[in-house]
Amino acid sequence: MPTYEFRCRSCGSTFEVRRPMSASSDPAPCPGGHEDTVKLLTMAGLGGGSAAPAPSGGGGCCGGGCCG
Repeated sequence: MPTYEFRCRSCGSTFEVRRPMSASSDPAPCPGGHEDTVKLLTMAGLGGGSAAPAPSGGGGCCGGGCCG
């Protein structure tokens, strides 16, 4: 079952919801009980090519860990 990421506009928390694809656009209340949430666009599983994943941390070729 796919996992969808949501962000609460009231408290700013980000949370995940596992649900069938047929319910992907359904609203999801945040764990704090707020109703004003938005589904985030995630890129996981898209593409299908052989490209390497983008570095996390944003620091050029090595992700910022070794070549500050």
